[in-house]
Amino acid sequence: MKKWKTFGILLIAVVIGFDQWLKSWVVQNIPLGATKFANPLIDLTYLQNRGAAWSMLSGRRWFLIGLTVVIMAVLIYFSVKAHNAWLIMGLSLAISGALGNLIDRIRLGYVVDMFQLECFRFPIFNVADVALFCGVCCLLIYLIRSDQQEE
Repeated sequence: MKKWKTFGILLIAVVIGFDQWLKSWVVQNIPLGATKFANPLIDLTYLQNRGAAWSMLSGRRWFLIGLTVVIMAVLIYFSVKAHNAWLIMGLSLAISGALGNLIDRIRLGYVVDMFQLECFRFPIFNVADVALFCGVCCLLIYLIRSDQQEE
């Protein structure tokens, strides 16, 4: 399991690094509200999200920072105790997603979003959001598999 925990730490570092790099690139190269690299599937559109998912709790920056810190503490606690690859990967992705957006919220006062799906209407999102979503999927796989093993 030690190799999976090392992998988890590296995954967190890579995801946060890529997330922050891409957000910085978007801010420097795309005007706020503008779209670049438009294509039929996905566009890069620079948006500032001052809330959480789908702009919920907009303007509640300090509440969202506090909530994220509490959630991060819980995720880190469980990741230290984890002894399953799916669980470690899910927690690592969730931690990296939460940290990526927390860095923005603390540093900028908002979260930089950039991916806009063109195939259907969906809120604009970022790399950290994708990591968080993938982390939740891994955690669901872990829960389903552990439930099946109990039977």
